[in-house]
Amino acid sequence: MSARALAIEGASGVPLLTAAVALPAIGAVATALVSRRRPESSRLVATLFSVATGALTVAVLVAFKTDDAGFQMTEKYTWIRDLDISWYLGVDGISLFLVVMTGVLFPLAMLGAPPHHDDKSFHVWLLLLEAGCIGVFLALDLFLFFLMFEIVLVPMYFLISGWGYANRRYAALKFFLYTMLGSAFMLVGLVATAVLHASGSDGDLTFNLVTIANDQGAIAAVTARWLFLAFAIAFAVKMPLFPLHTWLPDAHTEAPTAGSVILAGVMLKLGTYGFLRFGLYLFPEASAYFAPLLVTLGVIGILYGAVCATMQKDLKRLVAYSSVAHLGFIALGTFSLTTQGLQGSVLQMVNHGISTGALFLLVGMIYERRHTREIAQLRGLQKAAPVMAGVFTLVMLSSIGVPGLNGFVGEFMILLGSFLTRRWWAVVGATGVILAAVYLLWAYQRVFHGEPDADNADFAEMRLREGLVMAPLVALIVFLGVYPKPVLDRIEPSVKALVAHVERGSDHREPPVAGDGKQARTDTYTEGETVREERRAEAEAEAEGGD
Repeated sequence: MSARALAIEGASGVPLLTAAVALPAIGAVATALVSRRRPESSRLVATLFSVATGALTVAVLVAFKTDDAGFQMTEKYTWIRDLDISWYLGVDGISLFLVVMTGVLFPLAMLGAPPHHDDKSFHVWLLLLEAGCIGVFLALDLFLFFLMFEIVLVPMYFLISGWGYANRRYAALKFFLYTMLGSAFMLVGLVATAVLHASGSDGDLTFNLVTIANDQGAIAAVTARWLFLAFAIAFAVKMPLFPLHTWLPDAHTEAPTAGSVILAGVMLKLGTYGFLRFGLYLFPEASAYFAPLLVTLGVIGILYGAVCATMQKDLKRLVAYSSVAHLGFIALGTFSLTTQGLQGSVLQMVNHGISTGALFLLVGMIYERRHTREIAQLRGLQKAAPVMAGVFTLVMLSSIGVPGLNGFVGEFMILLGSFLTRRWWAVVGATGVILAAVYLLWAYQRVFHGEPDADNADFAEMRLREGLVMAPLVALIVFLGVYPKPVLDRIEPSVKALVAHVERGSDHREPPVAGDGKQARTDTYTEGETVREERRAEAEAEAEGGD
């Protein structure tokens, strides 16, 4: 471990990763102990713990070594010795920025969208949800991952059903049943993977992700494909991937604003991250085998989500369907199985969390003022609130993928990487960018342009508190669009290692231009020139022979 990492850990004597998971859980307990008669105190305690957790995730970012492709800052404590189940945490370039994004979004959601009743319970559930989400991104033990993956369901269920809108109980139950059913498949696959690995390797039973992933010969290829499908169902529901997406629009529409921000920004990434860590890494041959199917579903999701978003009358539901389209892009990049495609997918997970989280915050601000999200009832808000209109414009353009903003970089890399291995899928998927411009610009035109009627004439401008909440998100949108290099430099080594792992475990071979960049292009050009020269020489020899 680097001296910098040791200095950060040594300052408190507490391992960073364990602290990042434990601190929000401790905060939930502390918040629960605050008297209900002091709602402002419970809000303050919860916010302080969430901000402290965010600071810890930034400390992890500072301690992270850029050129190290492996798991860093690992912490392992034996939990159940007979089953080799451990509290095993680690972070690499794939999970790093998802952890940091989680640490940033939760306090912003708390500050930007406070509840209308029962502050104490609301913040307790949010802090428990934060602990579970960070745990998912850091877990390197199959059982621990499953435990964290399931823990997040309970807080989100209560957040939707307790603080949501009119159909909140239906949406919460639908969310819970869908995701729980998917998790049942994963539980079967998880246990079977551990048992079959022990049987095939003639070793002891273990749930250690790294051990199983590095011992690819222990499970037969056909068996591994079935196990991959068990995991894939759970991740496809959580993501969600078409056609398992139907719970998402209802959950987003009925969830409180803070719940929608966390659902879009963090919880959906549990599925996309799962495909990378427990799909490609654990089952490389099966991932390559099923890649065409999953890419196809991703592209269908891009088009389907965009078309459905265009037809929505509710502004929040429109943003919800846009998530289906954006997550289709992530699936396309993930199963392109190229360095650029995977880098773009990881970056787009972060970008989507920032941009869509900001959109949900803005939609929540509009609802607080007008008590409606119906597009037909909103008109001319730009004249009444020009600052809010300007912020909405920037965030909307980032979601569309306009160059210079964060959304462009991820989508461009996804299309570039997928074009090398899934050319026609990339061509069709690229139309999703055009459709995104259609539904978002059309919605903006109807909501913000024109003359405000009597109901919208007194629409309040963005307040200082709201502006301070939006400022970090706007700054990240611009920074990642203009200068994504620091992020990509930390993602790239782990992505390259993952692609190499997939190649070792399957027949997939990444095109040289995808993995080696400029040098590969130079080599390919040189090889092409050599071939052409040889063919010219052969033709000249044949012509001379004919004479």
